[in-house]
Amino acid sequence: MLPHRLAGRLTDVASTLQHGADMGAVPVSTQGSAPLPQAAPARLKVFPPTFVWGAATAAYQIEGAVDEDGRGTSIWDTFSHTPGKVLDGDNGDVACDHYHRWRDDLAILRDLGVGAYRFSIAWPRIVPTGTGAINAAGLDWYERLVDALLEHGIQPWATLYHWDLPQPLEDAGGWPAPTTADAFAYYAEVVGKRIGDRVQAWSTLNEPWCSAFLGYYHGVHAPGRQDLRLALAASHTLLLAHGRAIEVLRSTSPGARLGIVLNPAQLEAASEDEADVAAVRRLDGFLNRWFLDPVYGRGYPADMLEIYGDRFTQPPDQELRAIATPIDFLGVNYYGPNIVRGDPTDEFLGTGSVRRAEDPVTQMDWIVRPEGLTELLLRLQRDYPVGSMAVTENGAAYKDPPAVDGRVHDPERMHYVEGHVAAVGRAIAAGAPVMGYFVWSLLDNFEWAEGYSKRFGVVAVDYATQRRTLKDSGRRYRELIAAASQLSS
Repeated sequence: MLPHRLAGRLTDVASTLQHGADMGAVPVSTQGSAPLPQAAPARLKVFPPTFVWGAATAAYQIEGAVDEDGRGTSIWDTFSHTPGKVLDGDNGDVACDHYHRWRDDLAILRDLGVGAYRFSIAWPRIVPTGTGAINAAGLDWYERLVDALLEHGIQPWATLYHWDLPQPLEDAGGWPAPTTADAFAYYAEVVGKRIGDRVQAWSTLNEPWCSAFLGYYHGVHAPGRQDLRLALAASHTLLLAHGRAIEVLRSTSPGARLGIVLNPAQLEAASEDEADVAAVRRLDGFLNRWFLDPVYGRGYPADMLEIYGDRFTQPPDQELRAIATPIDFLGVNYYGPNIVRGDPTDEFLGTGSVRRAEDPVTQMDWIVRPEGLTELLLRLQRDYPVGSMAVTENGAAYKDPPAVDGRVHDPERMHYVEGHVAAVGRAIAAGAPVMGYFVWSLLDNFEWAEGYSKRFGVVAVDYATQRRTLKDSGRRYRELIAAASQLSS
């Protein structure tokens, strides 16, 4: 998970109310049942009975077991084991040990009262070298997870790609290579044939902007390359892979909703000055329209093609048509807005980001502004034929205190979740077709280049013991879900 993280100049981007479930050998702590302060009104009446309340994770961030049961090596295995790439030398070798403790984590989901679980499938567990031989043990594991979710009345929402490209594919050219789209379509077919009849919703990609530009231009994410031409080629191959996977999943998973998850930025000009307004337009092209326009059949935006010049080759029409293969929903990941100014010292786009002194921020130094989510959802509905949307990630990192008597008091995250649920409610009331909300994240986990230094979970994880403790934010989220469900019934 990583949203539109712009701090300073663009080139500086581095970055159910039931208790007592049997949690197994390493339980989640739900002790200390004193009531939380009364939740503020959150427009809960506007959420329809069909609204999907969920929690989200990603494979490399939680699974661990990186060398078990035939799993291959991913680019994040390689990147995180390269000195200097991840804070404190952290890696995902163990992470939350979800691969072994998934039944405990499923019990946490059940206790939260969520109706859906958004997880990603690790490509190297299924096709260890990216193409060719299939690893049956990997398919078996995800099939067990999906079946158990269904047994407990929780919808499986699966993401095919959350950044863990098999290392052999990177060695063969990675996402800039067109053949990687073919490999992805093969992988999608393998997974779809095995569990496509049971997965309720599929996302092909998670935040392809991050995969392309943080991985191949800024170099702060795997695979750590720094070449704009490669990043632009990667962005196109990613979108082409998405389109081809949608075609495959239509046949292997005919009853499922199919979509893509983007991290569209909510951009605000720092002032009414013409330079700041123009900077917003350029940054919108780089972060938003470069992905939204081709997915919705408009091709790549002309203004960005002009900016990129000969660094990007316009693809043939048949590839643009494949990218625009119809989808059922758009997944929207939102963490906060970007306040944009013109910056002539930025040689790429002439843009920079600012933060006002009065703006509240998270531990990641991201601005907290729930109304930005309302505005973003309404903008997407206005500008694109989205049909349906889901907020597939929304959450915050704060410096949590240690668990005491089975409780973790995290009032800032609790209010963050309340405020953003209310923001989704306002968007629905204004006509935005939002069908679901997924808090990021279920568990504290490996936060990519930040290692284990930042915690986003509504469930705390003691990495030394793997003990899970439900935070106050998780308790509040459970209350919101229960209240919304009661009001809509």
